[in-house]
Amino acid sequence: MKSRVLRILTEITAMMTLLAPLAMPAQPAAQEQHQKAKHVQHYTITDLGTLGGTYSYAYGINNAGQVAGGSATPTQSGGVFQTAFLWDGGHMINLGTLGGPSSEADAPNARGEVPVLSETSTPDPNGEDFCGFGTHLQCLGAIWKNGVLTALPTLPGGHNAQAYGINNRGQLVGFAENGYRETSGYCATPFQVLRFEAVIWGPHGEIQELHPLAGDTVAFAFGINDKGQAVGASGLCSNTSLPPNGPPGAPHAVLWEKDGSVTDLGILPGGVGANVATSINNRGEVVGNVQLSDGTFHPFLWTRQTGMHALGAFPGAVATIAPCCDVLNNKGEVAGFSCDAVGNCRALVWQDEVPVDLNTLIPEGSPLYLQTASSINDAGEIVGFGATSTGDIHAFLATPSHRFSSFK
Repeated sequence: MKSRVLRILTEITAMMTLLAPLAMPAQPAAQEQHQKAKHVQHYTITDLGTLGGTYSYAYGINNAGQVAGGSATPTQSGGVFQTAFLWDGGHMINLGTLGGPSSEADAPNARGEVPVLSETSTPDPNGEDFCGFGTHLQCLGAIWKNGVLTALPTLPGGHNAQAYGINNRGQLVGFAENGYRETSGYCATPFQVLRFEAVIWGPHGEIQELHPLAGDTVAFAFGINDKGQAVGASGLCSNTSLPPNGPPGAPHAVLWEKDGSVTDLGILPGGVGANVATSINNRGEVVGNVQLSDGTFHPFLWTRQTGMHALGAFPGAVATIAPCCDVLNNKGEVAGFSCDAVGNCRALVWQDEVPVDLNTLIPEGSPLYLQTASSINDAGEIVGFGATSTGDIHAFLATPSHRFSSFK
């Protein structure tokens, strides 16, 4: 299984085999973790199915309950190849690709416009693997609207781009190559030779650079809110891991204002790398992740009033992650996942800043074991993916069954 998140988890899990001696000592069991929260929300689960293949991954949900992600078609297998989909009202719509074998989609905006990254059929001229599917084909950002998938422009001199988020104004955010060539083997991302910058595409497809911090040379963006503020990471090509080829991050988690000015959000105490802001809501609150000096990954919450502080990490986890790109809603609720030192992962929802195993909040006999939560909307609906009883991976929708009953 290698969706966008699972491709990253492959590398995290490899790291965690080395970190097993550092795993946290026994702490409260997963089913007891929710007792620390002041309120407990429970959910019902819907298996969203596939595009005819054996696996699917949900990456984003909007406030209308439309879900986007990637799924296998009958001809796709192995967990790597997937095709972007939009799930709407119980129906999964195939969004297609830009001519290559794979594509994937993130949360739609209120108009049902969907950000997509897709391979083309053209081999990358530098042998890069910008989409991370292992095919070394050109990768482009795209938008699906009015039933049509349209490629977005790249920056001058670059061949590749990725689109991750879209706001209700029709602005898309992501990153694109700028054509500046680095020395072979210099970049942290395998096969990468060109620099890349965060970008915003306007409602008519126009592209705008979001420059790195002073002294840095590359950047990428994951999230954008309705005010045009964007978040991501900034660094050098040598110390910035380009998603989705590994755990994404750089020395600096950053926020770009709508005028393009950039702010360094800081780093958690003990942070040494993989520092990235992944989501921003309309209140300007930001979540993200950082790797600490002991090798573990921890999530953070940043506000302009308080700065950066740690979100709760799940007991026993070596990695607790608030992933890209819409895991923070406008009520301040957060969704994500954690993994232990042997690679067992579980979907999480933070309740009162306490991470709770989503599997403990769903009815017994639910059709999936929930491994990753990828997005949460303002109604508290959560999407992600989990394992079926046969071991296949399917996208899910978790719907609140009742709103905040007090825990006694």
